Amino acid sequence: MNDLDVLKVFCAADGSHGNPLGVVRNGRTCPDDASRAELATRLGFSETVFVDDPERGVVDIWTPPGQRMAFAGHPLVGTAWLLDIEELVVPAGEVWARNDGEFSWITARAEWAVGRRLVQYADPAQVDELPAPPPGEGWLYAWAWEDEAAGRVRARGFPRRPCLDEDEATGAAAIALTAELGRALNITQGAGSQILTAPGPGGVVELGGRVRFAPAGSYGDAQWRPYGDPYAD
Repeated sequence: MNDLDVLKVFCAADGSHGNPLGVVRNGRTCPDDASRAELATRLGFSETVFVDDPERGVVDIWTPPGQRMAFAGHPLVGTAWLLDIEELVVPAGEVWARNDGEFSWITARAEWAVGRRLVQYADPAQVDELPAPPPGEGWLYAWAWEDEAAGRVRARGFPRRPCLDEDEATGAAAIALTAELGRALNITQGAGSQILTAPGPGGVVELGGRVRFAPAGSYGDAQWRPYGDPYAD
């Protein structure tokens, strides 16, 4: 589909890694819940965003196998970067956004980042050695300090859903961990994605990372090219 952008959100400094995100700029091409659930499942990303009002920033987030999400971190960081917009509107509420040149940021309430169990491990090696997914049920965010004084964290995220064994970079879980620890964090998650956070007043957390266009290709049975990338062939 020619209005589908695929981004990498929370990339490393060299542009590698990052969590894939599908963004459908014209939500009218998938006008109902059934078509959105079907496309999100076909693409197979942890989330796909449908832009319903690009001027007001109204977006609709879906995850396989067909569930609407009230809030999710990496989809909103990526969409804010793509649309170059200062506010996004999701069922959870209004999300402020900004871009400082290298990083794109959103500000969200920690209470929106629910449903993930945070488990601290003794060291990064224990996190790295976990199978994908580890035994058990429910969303697991496994983390350990790499450098506690510097706020550096090693983490991996396991949704334990049939369609997704491990999530490469998870904004909502990073928000929840930041709120629990009460300090700014520099998180390396998955294969090498980077997530930055900072707590704010009144239970808000700022979440940031690098965003890039993903190379043209195919996911599931959906073919795509970088629709919004001015450097695409």
